[in-house]
Amino acid sequence: MIATEVNSLSSTSAKAHTHHHHESPSDFVAAVEHASEERGLRLTPLRKEVLELIAAAGKPVKAYDLLDHLRERHGNAAPPTVYRALDFLLENGFIHKLESINAFVSCHHPAEAHQVPFLICDVCSSAQEVCDERVAELIEDQAKAFGFRPQAQTLEVHGVCKQCRKA
Repeated sequence: MIATEVNSLSSTSAKAHTHHHHESPSDFVAAVEHASEERGLRLTPLRKEVLELIAAAGKPVKAYDLLDHLRERHGNAAPPTVYRALDFLLENGFIHKLESINAFVSCHHPAEAHQVPFLICDVCSSAQEVCDERVAELIEDQAKAFGFRPQAQTLEVHGVCKQCRKA
């Protein structure tokens, strides 16, 4: 099912952004299937399988780990096949690439075009989307002030998550 959340950096001064997080990998895949259908996109069986693997991982997953899983199932999967599927999923906003660790995660709201920063734990490799539009707006505003036209944003903050700090 879909749960509605309001996430922010600061509960007192945050500009609230309401969106839907998908509770299970199957809910997420269903949302992507729906978004693909609405946009007239072709979610091929291989693209869907790569998407399912990313969603089921629950944390960032590397392309060659995806390739290993596909080879276990199909035997003949090749790197270009996986990268083409990843390119499709990235271009359409269904997944995010975490550049600093060269890994992929499912997008919490695949039906919306957005730029979000990530908090990445250097201990357990978890990644948390920071769903606060003020961050992207601040970067856009600063870019405009410098006469810069951004084409993409990637903001990744590394540290130690709450669970790992308790351990």
